[in-house]
Amino acid sequence: MNRKFLKFEIDLDFVLIAVTTSLKDYRVCYLINKYLNFNFIKTDDLAVDIYPSINPVYFSLYTYNWEASETDFFFIGNKGSDGYLIPEMKKADYFLMIKNYIDDNDLEKLISALNRIPEIVAAVKIDPKKIKSRENLLF
Repeated sequence: MNRKFLKFEIDLDFVLIAVTTSLKDYRVCYLINKYLNFNFIKTDDLAVDIYPSINPVYFSLYTYNWEASETDFFFIGNKGSDGYLIPEMKKADYFLMIKNYIDDNDLEKLISALNRIPEIVAAVKIDPKKIKSRENLLF
């Protein structure tokens, strides 16, 4: 009997920046809005089914859109109501997810600007393909 195996690969079409800071989510978004001229707005918390057969875990979520390039920005808390969004990156407090297109030059400027905010300890680009729990980032 011949067996066929289907290989399923997740399309990770976004850029991910890990942000480390001791501030609350609303305070970090305020500073990003102030220093980078963004307009992050709080939306409903992101519900992720991390543990099977248990209620979903909720993570704070802020959104912003660059209308000129149709680029979407999502500011997501890593520590949720009952666990971590990306458990293998517990030192990262937040993630900045950029969907659609962002120029490499603009991305470098963004990361540099985030690192210049005094209250942010570090902002580092992360390769989503190297994260074990990358399925949690699909929404």
